[in-house]
Amino acid sequence: MSEPSGTVRLQSPLGRVRGLGSAKGGTHHWWMQRVTAMALLPLTLWFVLSVARHTGSSHAQIVEWIGRPFNAVLLLSFVAISFQHAASGMQVVLEDYVRGEVPRMVSIMVVKALCWILGLLAVLSVLRIAL
Repeated sequence: MSEPSGTVRLQSPLGRVRGLGSAKGGTHHWWMQRVTAMALLPLTLWFVLSVARHTGSSHAQIVEWIGRPFNAVLLLSFVAISFQHAASGMQVVLEDYVRGEVPRMVSIMVVKALCWILGLLAVLSVLRIAL
């Protein structure tokens, strides 16, 4: 929208652009990546140590271990947060490197759908063993 000649704008340049562009929702996405990364630190440590401790265990021992409520809850948390973090990270990569709006949106939707499906499959697998 153009201003009539001779009109003085009382709004600063920052005020004119505030609320426009891509910076509207980026902060939430950035924070969620950091929160999921921080949550994954102790969960990954627990998971790696647990797997290392069960090296050489039988299938029945692993099923029994997963069936314990504490382990099942931590494993479900690890799976859910891992897939959320992976989907969020892949979205950033696709936003940066896929050219064109339609291919970018399709690729993001495919990655998110794949993460949801695989995450749901993993959660259902843990629940089936634990219950």
